[in-house]
Amino acid sequence: MAHIPQTSLFDWEDDIENLGDLERLRCVLRVLPDEKLMRTLERERGNGRDDYPVRPVWNSVLAGVVFQHPTVESLRRELRRNGQLRYVCGFQMAREAFDVVPTPRAYTEFLTNLYDHQEMIDGMFNELVEALREELPEFGRHLAADSKGIQSHARRRNTDQQAERDGRRDVDADVGVKTYSGRREDGTLWEKTRSWFGYKLHLIVDADYELPVAYEVTRASRPDNRPAERLVDDLEESCRKVVEDCEALMADRAYDDGKLLEKLWEGKGIKPVVDIRDGWKDGEKTRRVPGTRNVVYDYEGTVYCWGMKTGKVRQMVYWGYEKDRDTQKWRCPAAVYGCSCADADRCRSAGDYGKVVRIKRSVDPRVFTPIARPSAKFDRLYNKRSAVERVNGRLDTSFGFEDHCIRGQAKMRLRCSLAAGGHACDGAGESQGETERQDAEPGPGCVAGLGRHIPTVELVNEQSMSQKAM
Repeated sequence: MAHIPQTSLFDWEDDIENLGDLERLRCVLRVLPDEKLMRTLERERGNGRDDYPVRPVWNSVLAGVVFQHPTVESLRRELRRNGQLRYVCGFQMAREAFDVVPTPRAYTEFLTNLYDHQEMIDGMFNELVEALREELPEFGRHLAADSKGIQSHARRRNTDQQAERDGRRDVDADVGVKTYSGRREDGTLWEKTRSWFGYKLHLIVDADYELPVAYEVTRASRPDNRPAERLVDDLEESCRKVVEDCEALMADRAYDDGKLLEKLWEGKGIKPVVDIRDGWKDGEKTRRVPGTRNVVYDYEGTVYCWGMKTGKVRQMVYWGYEKDRDTQKWRCPAAVYGCSCADADRCRSAGDYGKVVRIKRSVDPRVFTPIARPSAKFDRLYNKRSAVERVNGRLDTSFGFEDHCIRGQAKMRLRCSLAAGGHACDGAGESQGETERQDAEPGPGCVAGLGRHIPTVELVNEQSMSQKAM
């Protein structure tokens, strides 16, 4: 039968980047499960003054993330001039723009309240991840991990006032360093070092749909491997099914850590596809495989057969991972490829099948992983790791992390959680289309959503025209 290639249910470039900012905002407001947070904030406000209701202010904060406003004042200017945005956020259209837009102090107090409800905002993101898992086929099957440096443009800690918090300074941030290295086509090595003052956003994303599934914000100096362990544990606690369905997790060599690899495979059943660092000392090139006389391996997990008579070295053929034995199986290259070998008479082999070498993963768990490093499957899966780098790029270009005025880890964590949630909403909203997520019927000019009814832009235009006519 003919195989028909299936297009992805979600594609950022085609489905999201072509949307206008108002459409993206409506998508976020429609999908984000924030009703519990809204009721909590309204209950805490009680019978106090309600000059600026909770829901419109919250919607405008989300608009600031979607519209990439670097400051509150920039968002306030946009609200004052943009009547459609005010209406979509839920502000009263009958009042003057200067009266309805919250003051800087109102935004400051509102954001301070949000810091105290960070766990609830994280819970909203977890609900989105669970919704994506139910909506998208094989969501979470392939995950990718990476970290992203976020520069703080504030002043550094004043050494003379270390005990005092200075609003002009970022006393939570510190200096992070990342080193990139590789080999040129001519064989020479290159290395590049980048340093920044600020924070580090640790991400785990779905490598097929390029959507975030877990995140954590730390200081820039923190290593990548320990937050990755916590993220996997937190993901198992919040969205167990995603971890259970995950087959492989891809990451660069910054995550080459024995504890992390053991946690993934032994603890979670996830195959680690992680690049390896050369940690062998004193120029050691190969090591002998235990229990053999002439079989060696290098730090990248490639196994070689050393000819005892000729001294010729040949790469053995990887023949799969035997889960019941927890071993990698390697076969004689002469037997597999049907070539002659002068050492065949001195090499104990199993007839025409050739010599078989089984290497226990416990010999070196970093080198001998469930998916062999020299295999084509390892390369194919590792190439999917670039998905997390594209997500990092979108956080810069589509959610305003290239130009921001955020100071303090609490503020940075809130902004990162809203950006990650907004990115997940883009994916969930596009996959759902106009599917109703509420039992109630939407009113005129509204779209049914997971959180609440959002006015359409068409109704905004109609109301604006009617107000002008009056």
